[in-house]
Amino acid sequence: MSKVHVTTTVNGDEMEFLCDPRETLLDSLRDKLNLTGAKEGCGTGDCGACSVTLNGRLVCSCLVLGVEAEGQEIGTIEGIANGDELHPLQKKFIEHAALQCGVCTPGILVATKSLLEKNPNPTETEVRYWLAGNLCRCTGYDKIIRAVMDTAADMREAS
Repeated sequence: MSKVHVTTTVNGDEMEFLCDPRETLLDSLRDKLNLTGAKEGCGTGDCGACSVTLNGRLVCSCLVLGVEAEGQEIGTIEGIANGDELHPLQKKFIEHAALQCGVCTPGILVATKSLLEKNPNPTETEVRYWLAGNLCRCTGYDKIIRAVMDTAADMREAS
């Protein structure tokens, strides 16, 4: 089977790669572009560990083909920090101890950043609903929810 040439923008940088037409975006990101933050937890779109944004829309990269990235804009966990400065969500996750093993954390951070961009003033119920597609097997969700709510409050105060 012949490889397909894909040109895409990832975290603001134009990138190119060759992939098998059946290869997932997750595999393309990890194996072709060395962006290993997104994790494969289930391979069926049920856990959210592979969450990225595709043209601003939250998606499970295990359910998207790499060839579908052609001409698209992708956001990954690697693009959340601003250089050496952590994103406010990352800081709050550390402050609230909202992570343990780290498999789910990149997907949860991408998802919650996406939420806060769409709704900078979410209720706790909205945060819980938004994160319903992200499974964490190590910790309760309480610390995660508190970190997101605290970040939202800080971001509102700063603006």
